[in-house]
This record gives sequence, structure tokens and C-alpha cells, in this order.
Amino acid sequence: MPAYQPQDPDFADRVRESFARQSIMDLLGARMTRVEPGEVEIELPFRPDLCQQHGFFHAGVTSTIADSAGGYAGFSLFPAEASVLTVEFKVNLLAPADGEMLRAIGRVIKTGRTLTVTEAEVTVVKNGSARACAHMVQTLMCLEGRPDMPTAG
Repeated sequence: MPAYQPQDPDFADRVRESFARQSIMDLLGARMTRVEPGEVEIELPFRPDLCQQHGFFHAGVTSTIADSAGGYAGFSLFPAEASVLTVEFKVNLLAPADGEMLRAIGRVIKTGRTLTVTEAEVTVVKNGSARACAHMVQTLMCLEGRPDMPTAG
């Protein structure tokens, strides 16, 4: 992965503050565990209400944390007075998300003035062992001059 230089020296605080305003992450119980320039990690502990009919994490839940991990990886490189929107993403579900925790690591592939491409690898942790369960490729839009809302909703 290339080494990226953030445009905002306070990028990590800005990313964490924006993540805290995402009420969906709070509802799911997801937490941001690492923020670096161009890379973000999100973890989500298992809860039965996050499952599909076989007891695995639901694909929508898996996709949601992948979207946020990739989105915030891109956002970490944006200017201070910008915000981020997902333009599109594609998720390949590689294996059932059967475990005690999901971990999504989002990474920037290519950053541009307006569009940024990221990927996210989602692993499921079970009995101390992690295995890949999903892979996402995503396109983001940098909304320069349009910072996040002060509160969600």
C-alpha cells in the first residue's frame, strides 16, 4: 500500500468525530479501532440481533461496516472542510460470517481530487482465528467545502 499524506493534520480526530455522528454505527455497536492516513479499521462484536436466519452476521451488516471502513479511509485524506459520500460499492461475500466479531479494514487504492477508490477486507473472528468473509471495492466522492453536519439527522 502506498504511503499517503493527509491534507489535514488533524485527520484522525476529524475521522473519529465523524464516525461518532454515524448513528447506524452506534446502533450496530461498531467501534473504530484504528485510523491512519488512507486506512481505517472497524470492529463489530457479535449480537444475535445482527444475524440472518442461519445465525451468521447478516450481509447488510457486513456491508455496512465495510462501507464505513472504506469511506473513512478515503475521508482521512480529504481536506479539513470536506465531507465524504459513497458513490458506489460492490461486495463479494466470500464465506459465511460465522464468528464472535467482524473486522473491516478499509484502504485507499487511489485518491483523486473528486473521486477516491477504496477497498475493504472484512474478516470474521471465531475462536481466536480470523478468516476473510467479504471484500468490497468502493468509489467515494469528496464534497469539498461541505463539512459534516454537527449532529446526525
